[in-house]
Amino acid sequence: MAIQLLPARLANQIAAGEVVERPASVVKELVENSIDAGATRIEIDIEKGGSKLIRIRDNGFGIKKSELELALSRHATSKISTLDDLEAIMSLGFRGEALASISSVSRLTLTSRTQTQTEAWSASAQGRDMSVEIKPTAHPVGTTLEVVDLFFNTPARRKFLRTDKTEFGHIDELLKRIALSHFDIDIFLRHNGNLVRQYRASTTPAQRDRRLAAICGAPFLKTAIEIQLEHQGLSLHGWICTPDGVRSQNDIQHCFVNQRMMKDKLINHAIRQAYERSLPSEQFAAYVLYIAIDPHFVDVNVHPAKHEVRFHQARLVHDFIYQAVADALYQVSPSQSQILPKDSPQAAFQTECQTQSNAGAALETQKEDPLEKAPCNEQKTQEKNLNTRMHLSEQQNQPSQASPNLSLEIPNAPRTNLRGKNNAPERTFSSPSPTSSIALKTPKTVCLSEQKTYHDLMRTLPQTEHTLLSSDPSSTVSLSPNKELGKALAVVKSKYLLMQKEAEIFILSLDLAAELLTFGQLRTGIKTEGLKAQPLLIPQALPASVEEIALISKYEILLNQFGIVMRAKSDKHILVMAVCQPLRQSNLQRIIPKILSTLAENQLESRLFPPHFALWLSKEITIKTDNYTLSQAVTLITELETCWQHELIEHHPYLLRSIDLATAIEAFEYEDILT
Repeated sequence: MAIQLLPARLANQIAAGEVVERPASVVKELVENSIDAGATRIEIDIEKGGSKLIRIRDNGFGIKKSELELALSRHATSKISTLDDLEAIMSLGFRGEALASISSVSRLTLTSRTQTQTEAWSASAQGRDMSVEIKPTAHPVGTTLEVVDLFFNTPARRKFLRTDKTEFGHIDELLKRIALSHFDIDIFLRHNGNLVRQYRASTTPAQRDRRLAAICGAPFLKTAIEIQLEHQGLSLHGWICTPDGVRSQNDIQHCFVNQRMMKDKLINHAIRQAYERSLPSEQFAAYVLYIAIDPHFVDVNVHPAKHEVRFHQARLVHDFIYQAVADALYQVSPSQSQILPKDSPQAAFQTECQTQSNAGAALETQKEDPLEKAPCNEQKTQEKNLNTRMHLSEQQNQPSQASPNLSLEIPNAPRTNLRGKNNAPERTFSSPSPTSSIALKTPKTVCLSEQKTYHDLMRTLPQTEHTLLSSDPSSTVSLSPNKELGKALAVVKSKYLLMQKEAEIFILSLDLAAELLTFGQLRTGIKTEGLKAQPLLIPQALPASVEEIALISKYEILLNQFGIVMRAKSDKHILVMAVCQPLRQSNLQRIIPKILSTLAENQLESRLFPPHFALWLSKEITIKTDNYTLSQAVTLITELETCWQHELIEHHPYLLRSIDLATAIEAFEYEDILT
């Protein structure tokens, strides 16, 4: 077949396949045109679900007589004229194809009058070439569009329409969203001559609440909290439900970008992630959120029906939305707003967003900071809830005991059952019962001659801020030429790893291994150059007393050594500007007050020296799980070996306990089980 130019009507009908899906699509395009025309009152009349009649009347600016014919032509619009206009769109419509596409699959009549005209004119497209006929008529200032017999000339598409009730339901839902996006417009909806919806313009908070309750329901209004956040040209405000207001379906999830209705995956992902730990999997959050962004940084021309947008800085927007919603939930219900599990895809996405949003700093860190080269176990372990007490080691040459002033309550620490820690200052393993066939004893080939705990090792650290941890292998007790912990065999009781090294069998505590890994990542802060501070996407504002604010200046060197940058915002608040990489996934609203509290309680203590501060901080931010899998355990010990390398030998007695196989074998040899 030879190449030929398509007739105008056929070309418009093809375009209508993208623009006009059902009667609700027609209503959307026409109502958005009315809003762009500055209308403050819009009336919608529907007959037979929209298949028979759709009439939209507004009191907007109107269309001049000389432009009526152009209005029904393809790609004719007054909203853009250059490429620069296309890159900064603020209007809801801009392509200039809606009226032409709708008129190609219906009988469309456009009637309009401007303020400067003394009479109104109507235009309708007819004939094979869709020639426009214009004639005078009576009409107030504004525009009326009548769409009659939708899909009358495309029967294949008409038969796919649902019942009148279903199609009208889609129109009703559409107008609810439009009413939420423009509180200053009166909207009236009639079906078959009966007034169904009446949304009065809302100019006061009380009127706004009434419209919100009429659309989302009174229960939503009772459980909703209003949020507002601005940062670097981004603005977010609206309402989100608390965990008490969750729903069994996602029917109240409305989001708007520059007052444009959105069903964007990135936005939904950020909101779901913020609610991840607050909602059961079978329930849904309810929210009405408005995002304002510079139109140069968002592309609205990526979807035929304009349901989705593309952000130029997607990671920035994602983290901004997540932070705003998560902070609001935490402030209202701290006990129910938990940290995101680190092994979830959402957490991985968030980590990538947070890291790459500060690309320059991140790249510099990866190049200069050896700590950042070590794999991090935070992405694969799960964070859960637990109330427990963490204890600090005592000064050099003093017995290891818990100080009342140093026992810190952690309301949102990982829910890991650290048995024996509530009242014991040291990490020790209890002896097996007499009836056990496998006895635990002090390791032989891979431990020091005297059994020690990690706290014992830490108490040998010189108490000076300028003393570095020794990295010289000759300064440690040589135990084995091989730094590897051994071969992983199986996970025992979900928290311990059975390992084989040469001819011996050992058991390793995965919780202690995770904590040692975190300490290994923080130990760079013990060195003079310190940890690299990575700026936060959104500086965190936290309440603080006058005394705590003064401590920030007093201990600025210590904090900066660990990449923690804070400054006073007012007499009662501080701003957290940057943290090191190991702290990026921590809940700063909990850990920063704990840091300030520790500084206040231990101003004269050696625990504020970098080595001991790193030990305390590693306990606070370590993420553990109650149910390790073998793959998680293998990954953990691999990262631990990479992080510590030859120095890991020094910590074998802290991690490993030897299993006495000889006792079990001897029991078989001297006991006849058949007698």
